[in-house]
Amino acid sequence: MPRANSSVPRHRRHRKLIKQAKGYFGTRKSNFRTAKDAVQRGWQYAYRDRRQKKRNFRRLWIIRINAAVRQHDMSYSKFIAALKAKNIELNRKTLAHLAVHDPEGFAQIVKSVS
Repeated sequence: MPRANSSVPRHRRHRKLIKQAKGYFGTRKSNFRTAKDAVQRGWQYAYRDRRQKKRNFRRLWIIRINAAVRQHDMSYSKFIAALKAKNIELNRKTLAHLAVHDPEGFAQIVKSVS
């Protein structure tokens, strides 16, 4: 029985991976072996950074809220505690948006909790 080689499926697999390595430098975009390593590493970074993005944005929101609250002579932790005590359920993303884009509205929130 003749041996069946897998040239067409292998070529398609390689071409698909080379297409994902578009824009990489040097042989990482054209050589299958190096492109495969680079693309797999890229997938690892993408997986990790999808989680890190959530942490980084939360840190940014906290920094923005803290800076805005300190202009009203209050600390971030006291502000968040006062929000919880008054049952004001605004998340940090919304508070940071208000602090940057609507300082007057944010000032009214600070005034209502203090």
